[in-house]
This record gives sequence, structure tokens and C-alpha cells, in this order.
Amino acid sequence: MTDSLKRALGVLVAAVLLLLPTPAAHASSRPPLADGFGLTQVTSAASSAPTNTDTNFVITVKSDEVHGEQNIRINLPSDYAANPAKRYPVLYFLHGSPDDPSSPFYGNAALTGASGMITVVPDGGNRGWYANWLNQNTAAGAANWENFHINQVIPFIDANLRTIATKQARAIAGISMGGFGAFHYAQLHPDLFSQVGSLSGDLELGANQMALRLVVVASLTNATGALCASTSGTVACDGDAYAPGVDSDALFGTPYPVFNADWRWNQADPVANAAKLRGMGIHIYIGNGDGGNYDVREWWLESGSAHMKAKLDGLGIPVHYENYGNGATWGEYCKGGGHEAGCWYQDLLDLMPRLQSSLTPAA
Repeated sequence: MTDSLKRALGVLVAAVLLLLPTPAAHASSRPPLADGFGLTQVTSAASSAPTNTDTNFVITVKSDEVHGEQNIRINLPSDYAANPAKRYPVLYFLHGSPDDPSSPFYGNAALTGASGMITVVPDGGNRGWYANWLNQNTAAGAANWENFHINQVIPFIDANLRTIATKQARAIAGISMGGFGAFHYAQLHPDLFSQVGSLSGDLELGANQMALRLVVVASLTNATGALCASTSGTVACDGDAYAPGVDSDALFGTPYPVFNADWRWNQADPVANAAKLRGMGIHIYIGNGDGGNYDVREWWLESGSAHMKAKLDGLGIPVHYENYGNGATWGEYCKGGGHEAGCWYQDLLDLMPRLQSSLTPAA
């Protein structure tokens, strides 16, 4: 075969190959999310992790309201892509301290899309406490967490996903610090949520519960003596967990009850604001760490949850209240009724069906 013939044959083969269909690449069914409401998406290790799927993934955003990059985990129902005309209720699930929505716990089966709800786990910082800090000029930088969640994350989700964007179809719940955040936001914004839940939440910040208040202070000041009492248990709590330390007054002003100087703490106390939850579905889950012998953190928090229930009962406001004590009868994953992920998994197995049955049915 001559060289000219070889060249001609090569051109012919190349032309044929160009006409052949190429193997189809895997088409992602993850919905595109457009920046907006003050949120700008950025690429991060969490947002590009191989563990992300089309129905359980993390996005990372930047906002002027809070310092640094923030992760948001989104769990979509398993039929989300297959039913493009269907809309879904939403659960905003708030993590504990110190923690991050990209951690493995928040991808567990109890929060996945099989529930028929969209679940959103927004970043709350290691010790953001789901509030707009009084002092925005600390070493921690901007800390308008309420603005970030209420004015940015919620409308961003409603604009980008097929939510039922009404109070009746929106719930909020959280763990530990996030339990406080869920009740705090529900009390401040009763027009946004119809269901609220706390799993081992810090539900009392009043002066008569200084132990719980000082746990918050310890997270602000990076006091290692706090033994990470408010941690959600899924991130190692070492000496850097709450760095850089800030002043104890940074969040709600002075925490010390002298001449009512701590009035902002009392104003933010969920127990003191229990009446604002009237008309909502309320769910409280708590253990006692075997009376503190197994886990003193949960034992501290038990009193706040009990006081919340007593206040709600006194107001005639219904509440679903589960105090599982040492966890012996709560399920195989809850050991000692402690402040730990196994007990919260059991809590979620009970809570998620309750929320789904209470929220507006998907259209």
C-alpha cells in the first residue's frame, strides 16, 4: 500500500469515527443553584467531595453577614429528579457546637431524602449560637448568624429548589446548640415555621440556669475547662475548637446577672419565650446521661428541657416530650442517654415521621 493510499485511508477512518456516537457521560440530576440573596457559591473540599451525590450534597457559600466560607448540606427526596412538578416541605436542621454540616453524621439515613422532605443543614459556626452577635468587631469577624439563616439561606433555598414556601410546610429542629437555635428562631420568626424540635438542646439561658449560660460563655472565650459541654459529639473538640477566643460579652452582652445587666440573655432565653410557640408543633428529646454518671453534659441540659416542658404545660401548649433517661429503652444506638450521635439518631427516627405527617403534604 502506497503512502498516499495510507494517508487517504487514515482520513476516511477519522471521518467515520467523528460520525460515530460517543459514550454518554453520566448526567447529573442535581438541580442547578443560582447565587443570590447575598450568597455566593465557591468551590471547596466539602462541595467537591466524592461522597456528594445528586440527592445528598454540600455547597459552600460566602456571605457578608458571617466571616469565612460556610457549608450547607442539602438532602433531596429520592424522587426529586423523577417528579419535576412536585414540591416538598422543608426541614432546616441546625447542628451543634463545634460542628460542620459536611461531617458524616449529617448524611445518616434518618436525614436522607427517603422521608419525602427536603432537609437543609446550614452552617452555624463552631459557636455562632444562631444569633446576631452584639459585638461584630471581635477576632471572630462578622457574626450575623440570624441574618445569614433567615434572610439569606431560607430565600436562597426557596428560590432554587421546589419547596412549598409556606409556614405550614416549613420546620426547624436542631441538636444541642442547634436545639437552642431552632427554638430561638421559631420564637423570633413564628411566621416562618409550623414545627420546631430540640434534640438535647440548650433551652434555658436565664439567670436561674447559670450552668447552661456559662457553657455558652466558655465556647465564646475558648475556655478549655468547659470540656466541650455543648458539643454535638461528631467533631473532635480540641484546644482550637473555639479559637480565637472572644470576650464573654460578644454574643448577648454581659452574661453576669448584676442589676439586670444581663437582660439580653434573659430576652433570648427560650423558656422565657415559651408562649411565642403557641400554635406550633413542638418536639423535645432529652436524656439524662444516667443521672450524670455516664454523661454530665446531658444531665445539665435535662433541667432546661424539663423547665421548658413545665412552662409549656402551664401555658396549655401541647408538646411532644421524650425524656429517655439513660437510654435503656430508647433504642440500640443510644448508650447511657448521653450527649452523643447514637441517641440523636434514635431521636430522629422518631421525629422525622412526625414532621412529615404534620407538614403540608407535597403537591
